[in-house]
Amino acid sequence: MSTDEILFDAEERMEKALSVFTGELRGLRTGRATPALVDQLKVEYYGSPTPLKTLAQINCPDPQSVVIRPFDASCLKDIEKAIRSSNLGMAPNNDGKMIRLTVPSMSGDQRKKMVAEIKTRSEDARVSCRNIRRDANKHFDQAEKAKEMTEDDRDQGKEQVQTLLKTFEGKIDELADKKSKEIMEQ
Repeated sequence: MSTDEILFDAEERMEKALSVFTGELRGLRTGRATPALVDQLKVEYYGSPTPLKTLAQINCPDPQSVVIRPFDASCLKDIEKAIRSSNLGMAPNNDGKMIRLTVPSMSGDQRKKMVAEIKTRSEDARVSCRNIRRDANKHFDQAEKAKEMTEDDRDQGKEQVQTLLKTFEGKIDELADKKSKEIMEQ
């Protein structure tokens, strides 16, 4: 593999780790209603776990409530069951046509727990990026041993991977800090 190929692969994989972390943050409860709270919720629909967003229209008519209108009214009970069994901490109100969730405001302890959860998930994302760096460095070592590149090229490539890692760690920290501030402000 050439230096460019190794760097491109590492950057692509770090980008994926960042997008996974961003998706996790989007689903965290902040005390404000957002469709992302329930988007990825899995509903047992005809025997297979299906994401809620494919089964229903999800809206937030006001900052404190989420309205879920299923495309097929027969799956209302399944959606309600999935919400109750999730760790959202919200009780669904089913009126036969739609489900309404009221998002309660978070207490100080809940906010602190949520910030701790964000720190844990951000560290997981950073560890993923570091693992990607390790793999890229391994590719550089193998290429140098196979005489596909010089020692200087290998060392320069490793420095570029380290720079890439610092960039993505900075982005992860920035997202985590932004979400933590959002949670603590409300």
